[in-house]
Amino acid sequence: MTATFDPNAIPPTREELAQRPGPVVIQFGASWCGHCKRFAPDFAALLKEFPQVQPIWVEDGPGQPLGRSFRVKLWPTLVFQRDGQLLGQVSRPGFEDARAGFQSITPPAESAEN
Repeated sequence: MTATFDPNAIPPTREELAQRPGPVVIQFGASWCGHCKRFAPDFAALLKEFPQVQPIWVEDGPGQPLGRSFRVKLWPTLVFQRDGQLLGQVSRPGFEDARAGFQSITPPAESAEN
């Protein structure tokens, strides 16, 4: 699954996010944000590595209620949840910090027996 970065999209409400099943990563940022643009290739790689994770892009800005409800102050900020439960949050993550967040919301891989 790829993330759709539509700055004109209406973001979900906090209540709608609480009802999303499965692993979800919400990325808060801005289409013009240099940090967000630099992080985009890492985010795309993580989405390929964790295809079960549903990405949600939120174009954030001053006074945006969803970002404020998560206390977002820096972009990008990733919010990790599973079955509507908040499990973690990281701002301006490096690849390994973001990967740890993805791992925290996905079930462990089943071991293959040879």
